Amino acid sequence: MLSFQDAPAALPPDQRIYAIGDIHGCADRLAALHAAIADDLARRPIAHPLVVHIGDYVDRGADSAGVIARLLRPGLLPGIPVVNLMGNHEHTMREALRGERAAATDWLFAGGRPTLESYGLDPDGPRAAWDAIPSAHRDFLDGLTLSHRAGGYLFVHAGVRPGVALDAQLPEDLLRIRQPFLYTAQDLGAVVVHGHTPVKAPQIHPNRIAIDTGAVFGGPLTAAVLEGALVGFLYA
Repeated sequence: MLSFQDAPAALPPDQRIYAIGDIHGCADRLAALHAAIADDLARRPIAHPLVVHIGDYVDRGADSAGVIARLLRPGLLPGIPVVNLMGNHEHTMREALRGERAAATDWLFAGGRPTLESYGLDPDGPRAAWDAIPSAHRDFLDGLTLSHRAGGYLFVHAGVRPGVALDAQLPEDLLRIRQPFLYTAQDLGAVVVHGHTPVKAPQIHPNRIAIDTGAVFGGPLTAAVLEGALVGFLYA
């Protein structure tokens, strides 16, 4: 049963956002969470639903290729628009596939080996073989956006740099920041919904909501359900 509590920000009337945390190749859990979202929407229809995937679809887990293939499905969630944000792992994968040698080394070290294996490729084989990754999957990486703003919320992968205007944030911070973002209590200009730093359970702070619950490490895959001035959570 989905239960709600007071949220630190609000959405306009008739809007609901399902924000999904870091997936990291957990394709089966993503399918289960999408099913839970579809069921919730069927039980509680609303005029303007939206799903936001917060980034880090690839690496570490067993089926990164399956995650991207799922996110590319036409009509993934019928009647629900979808926004896909870029995570640091997608950024590194994209740069590696573009031939950046340092990025390729970083990608393999940071979890890219299971990603290559999910495409049937040998991570120790020649890098020219990476060309076998489908062009549609490469285009998906290129088409990801860095942030999404709705009501009193800003959705990004990692966080923002305190003291910097939201429209002046550096991509590197949106993708990778931890400190000083995680420990600041100051007003950030919006309540930031983010992943990137795993937590045992979703965390609600006055200025941020953390939703990476470490699915690839054995935790659940989490979706924050934001509606009005309330927040609840779905899990898979």
